[in-house]
Amino acid sequence: MAQQIPSESYVLVVGAASIDSKGRSERPLMLGTSTPGRVRVSVGGVARNVADNLTRLGVETVLLSAIGNDGSGKRILNNAAEVGINTDFCIVSEEYHTSAYLAVLDEKGNLVMSVDDMNVMHCITPQTIEERRELIVNADMVVLDSNLSQETVDTLIRMAVRYSVPVCADPTSTSLAVRLKPHLSDIYLITPNVAEAEVLAGCTIEDENDAIFAARKLVNAGVKIALITLAEEGVVYATASASGHVPAMATELVDSTGASDALTATVVFGLLNDIPADESIRLGVSAAALTLASDDTVYQELSLELLYDSLVI
Repeated sequence: MAQQIPSESYVLVVGAASIDSKGRSERPLMLGTSTPGRVRVSVGGVARNVADNLTRLGVETVLLSAIGNDGSGKRILNNAAEVGINTDFCIVSEEYHTSAYLAVLDEKGNLVMSVDDMNVMHCITPQTIEERRELIVNADMVVLDSNLSQETVDTLIRMAVRYSVPVCADPTSTSLAVRLKPHLSDIYLITPNVAEAEVLAGCTIEDENDAIFAARKLVNAGVKIALITLAEEGVVYATASASGHVPAMATELVDSTGASDALTATVVFGLLNDIPADESIRLGVSAAALTLASDDTVYQELSLELLYDSLVI
């Protein structure tokens, strides 16, 4: 693939791109047997989802991910081309197949359990980051998910800090969140859910006040903006000068997959466009609500105008 650094400003998103298979039951799930429902297969992956949302909001976005040289990988690249995501720097592996994510949702659309196969992410190494140094140096922001190895996370964040490029980090899961703990002082924006925030902040979260306390702990550790998602309770946030709670928007829950990625992307969009943090977070909550009410992992009609139309005041 041609690898030419974009001439205009852009956001670099580093992490997973996958094919998602999601099954939503039509009645209470029963273990050990099949439950009637609907199964959808779509492109996904945290980094790819964030890149997709950013692009739909008009942000030039470069995706650095790894895929297999297979049908699934071609599907991801073709979809990215349709959306307008720059995939010139993605790695195509002959050794590994494209990442896959399998999710089971209950009859209300809530995630019950999931399995991911992200072995192709081994292809993104510290050397990969070193070889793409110029791509990082020229970015307006680096967004990463924790599907990267510890060594790759270390290298990517160190390099971004060296060149004064702000870093947004998505912990991705409780087991992967620990990869960010050594770097809290170098992270501009972090977007954990409750379980991930407990790992990062080292405290138990049982209610909104606990969550705000955890967000403040992350800020005290050096994070500039800590944003903790509380599912149907909305979002809490903290900065050095403020903290607060933004309630979730009332919406029909169709599929929870991708909602947090929409939130992250929209907050990044807002901050890059000098929108105050609290307003950017409210726009993010609006984006999450649109995604929750959609069968798609990324809301296809996402736009800034639409977000403002449904803004949480």
